[in-house]
Amino acid sequence: MPNASSWSASSPLLLLWEDSSGTRIFLSLLYAVLAISGTLSNVMVIYLVFSFKKLQTTSNAFIVNGCAADLSVCALWMPQEAVLGLLPPNSSSLRSAEYRLLRGGLLGLGLTVSLASHLLVAFNRYVLITKLPSVYQALYQRRHTGCMIGLSWALALLPVPLLPGLWTLGSAQSDGSSRYTALLLALAVLGQTALLLHCYLGIVRRVRGSAKRVSVLNFHLLHQLPFPAAPPPPRRAQRRLSSVSVLLLCCVFLLGTQPLVWVSLLGFFLRPAPPALQAASWLLLCSLSALNPLLYTWRSEEFRRAARSVLPRGEGPASAAA
Repeated sequence: MPNASSWSASSPLLLLWEDSSGTRIFLSLLYAVLAISGTLSNVMVIYLVFSFKKLQTTSNAFIVNGCAADLSVCALWMPQEAVLGLLPPNSSSLRSAEYRLLRGGLLGLGLTVSLASHLLVAFNRYVLITKLPSVYQALYQRRHTGCMIGLSWALALLPVPLLPGLWTLGSAQSDGSSRYTALLLALAVLGQTALLLHCYLGIVRRVRGSAKRVSVLNFHLLHQLPFPAAPPPPRRAQRRLSSVSVLLLCCVFLLGTQPLVWVSLLGFFLRPAPPALQAASWLLLCSLSALNPLLYTWRSEEFRRAARSVLPRGEGPASAAA
């Protein structure tokens, strides 16, 4: 039976250290549930944005970019982890360096672009709310938006060679390269989180101090302005609801990203955290790929209307788009 360090270095489930079949089956089922739910929700958001003209906004372009990245995790990486978790620990599939690099590359590419898309959405909304319309229109021309999306994928390809080091992050026998990989990962996520919080907290301050009727999580950008003629809720209640929605989004994001950050920092400066804690932190981060579509669409009436129209008893996308 492999010990904790050897199992950590060859585990299909990243940092799973127990050799019990019950634990592997449980995590495989968890990955399967996340894979199915995440794939369906991400595909649904992409389909709705491409099918309904009212949803084709700059902010939603960044959301679709994040959904495409999340599909790399939910549709390509998680199913493999669910299957490999049911294989014996000494299976030859788990020891193939090329296959491990492929899986690590899929995970790293998807998570990096997804986190970058979070930041792009936050900055887009920050400029929309806090800057003049002329500044927003000049910054978010179609060409500039495409360059931002392309840059997020280009930057995500740079650290792919570092990904194999993450597989030995929790091993007592991991070398210095994996420790520095973990440190770079932690610092990158911390920097991204700081920028994202700056944008959203700036939005909250602006919304709470402004008399404008702004719904932070339900943007109708540029060609959709002015806002729908439906009677809005009272200004104070709407500002409070907008602030709560933004803070809730930030809390979910912090819950998914920060455990891995601090586990990585702990392993670099002090000693590795317990393997179970490392595995839990990775699962929280990966689960964001399944939750992201809901985070950005649950408050949008346009998304809800479009989703209802594609249900079996709905009107159909063509009539709703018209």
